[in-house]
Amino acid sequence: MKTTLTSIAALAVAASGAFAQGAEVPDNLEKLSAFKTTGTTEFTYVEQDGDYAAGIRAILEKISLPDGFKIELYAVVPDARHIAVGPQGVVTFVGTRKDKVWSVTDRNKDRVADEVKDFAPSLTFAIPNGPCFSKDGFLYVAEQNRVLLFPAAEYFYESPDVAAFNLVAKGDLIPAEEESYNHSARVCKIGPDDKIYISLGQPFNVAPEDKMDLHNEWGIGGMIRMNRDASEREVYTYGIRNSVGHDFHPVTGELWFTDNQVDGMGDDIPPGEINRQTAAGQNFGFPWYGGGSTRTNEYAGSEPPADTVFPAVETVAHAADLGMSFYTGKSFPEKYHNAIFSAQHGSWNRTTPVGARVMVTYVDDEGNATIEPFADGWIDENGEYLGRPVDVAVLHDGSLLVSDDLAGALYRISYEGAK
Repeated sequence: MKTTLTSIAALAVAASGAFAQGAEVPDNLEKLSAFKTTGTTEFTYVEQDGDYAAGIRAILEKISLPDGFKIELYAVVPDARHIAVGPQGVVTFVGTRKDKVWSVTDRNKDRVADEVKDFAPSLTFAIPNGPCFSKDGFLYVAEQNRVLLFPAAEYFYESPDVAAFNLVAKGDLIPAEEESYNHSARVCKIGPDDKIYISLGQPFNVAPEDKMDLHNEWGIGGMIRMNRDASEREVYTYGIRNSVGHDFHPVTGELWFTDNQVDGMGDDIPPGEINRQTAAGQNFGFPWYGGGSTRTNEYAGSEPPADTVFPAVETVAHAADLGMSFYTGKSFPEKYHNAIFSAQHGSWNRTTPVGARVMVTYVDDEGNATIEPFADGWIDENGEYLGRPVDVAVLHDGSLLVSDDLAGALYRISYEGAK
């Protein structure tokens, strides 16, 4: 069901009813849902020049790319995580694992941001990691245990007060008792069926058996989908440990997603994953498999699902594959069209660090996939992280944005032509 202004009004009525019944009232959301002012007048602005930005630019000189590509600082964005590019090209929204969503604006269209400020500063966000846009201009923000809806965000963001609604109220995304500090960075995307898809990482390294039924009921350790008015919620994907990136193939419409795999099994196992889903309800093997075909110790004596779907691509162990997007632009060479760009955040559970780079995965007409590094160099010769890529997104001009939550930045990768 497509989100419309009529359904927005229905959300407003439902929200007011919930508040009247004594539900928890997030700061100022009731007022914003009723199109009332909050009295908030100030933004937090992020300095875009100076020594800090110069330091990031110096690091980018160390990054290796294929011939003809260049990488530049697009914006200083503290704790930058997942990226949602506005469909009108006015503003880009960036989530965090803290309490801010940032709006990033390139007003003069020189492909460098002029302004970075907090979005909806009167609201109290809780791990608003995952913003995503619908094609008709509705912004969704997937939090730890709530999904917020912002109609006309590209228009309202200039003001501290914005139209804002509970799409999924706190406690309705997952049970409140299942909230955790671990694996709580949600992501969302609107599918070709005009439904919203939200990944729900489970909080354990290996989930215990006594949680299985509850997790499967709610889609924890999986992915859910629902109409854009939150109706007809269903579990779409099972058997995921912690997916923090998904997108839909531009031609086939199939869902592809990354998955972070089990820690503590050694430097080189289990592999990370990029998965391809071809039908609703498929199971991708966790917790029986820790990654790829590597069995977990905890479930070694338990029979895995017979219809387990194994990854389309196995990636290096512990590289932490996070955000991903199919390349839908036209400015990159043809070999990259409809390829997957994905971010490896980098390892913590490994003797020698790996990852901290942007990968590209080529997908053929049969769905077979091969992966290789695209932008590399955020780990120096001493094993020190110079940056940790999180997400990738395609700008309207066909260039690629990359977020980095260590440096607190967005980078822009563009193609100038082979030398």
